[in-house]
Amino acid sequence: MARVALVTGGSRGIGAAIAIKLKSKGYSVAASYAGNEAAAEKFTAETGIKTYKWNVADYDSCVEGIAQVEAELGPVDVLVNNAGITRDAPFHK
Repeated sequence: MARVALVTGGSRGIGAAIAIKLKSKGYSVAASYAGNEAAAEKFTAETGIKTYKWNVADYDSCVEGIAQVEAELGPVDVLVNNAGITRDAPFHK
C-alpha cells in the first residue's frame, strides 16, 4: 500500500506543485483547500489527486478533514503544512 501524503492548500500554486510531485514519487496524495471549489475540481480532474474542503484555521474542521482522508486513503504518513493566509499590504505608505 502506498504511503499517504496530505498537502494543505494543495489544490493551487506551490501546494499543487508539491502534491503533483509527491504523486509522481508514488504517494497516495490528498490535498485540502479552503474555498475555491472550481479550482479544486479542475485540479482533481487534471491530476487524479483527491481534494478535501476544510478550514485549516479551525481545529474541529481539521479533525473532521483528516478523519475523512484517513477513512478513504489510510493513515497520513506525510503532512505538508502549506496552507496560509496572505493579507497583502504595502510595507510603506
